[in-house]
Amino acid sequence: MDSKRADSADTPPSKSQRKRDARVLFELGRDLVALTQRQLAALPIEAGLLEAINVARGIRSHVARKRQVQFIAKMMRNQDVVPIREALAALQIEARQMNARHHRVESWRDRLLSGDDQLLGILFSQRVFSDSQVLRQLIRNARKEIRLGKPPAATRALFKLLREMDRTQTLPALTDKE
Repeated sequence: MDSKRADSADTPPSKSQRKRDARVLFELGRDLVALTQRQLAALPIEAGLLEAINVARGIRSHVARKRQVQFIAKMMRNQDVVPIREALAALQIEARQMNARHHRVESWRDRLLSGDDQLLGILFSQRVFSDSQVLRQLIRNARKEIRLGKPPAATRALFKLLREMDRTQTLPALTDKE
């Protein structure tokens, strides 16, 4: 029985397993091609692989791009891709956090503009805010812009102020009750 286990350890992976592995590497290559140049620079990628990724990013033909991504996957077969996957996962987590932060600030802005003045009291009670008059004026001007159908300059300024407030100290999550 031990000889069968030893034989199975020496046998190469099945064709199906090789196909699954190739598919995983292809998907990783496709994800790498979709990244921005700044995000790629943050990943531990060898120069040859980085060059192949940049070539793929410049290809507009779907079939040619797919062929280049397959070439990228082939290049990654000979490398340890675990550090690349971990760095890519960290980038994706960071992107999800930024997206959640953006949605939180948007919901605060929308609720403040909808006339929910209780939220303003909650905001002032939970944080030290020296320019409460500026915040109130931005809300008032943004409401007026919406009412008159003007371009949303004050709405954008309110969003920027709330985003800066969220950067220094996270805004509390809004619920439907509040």
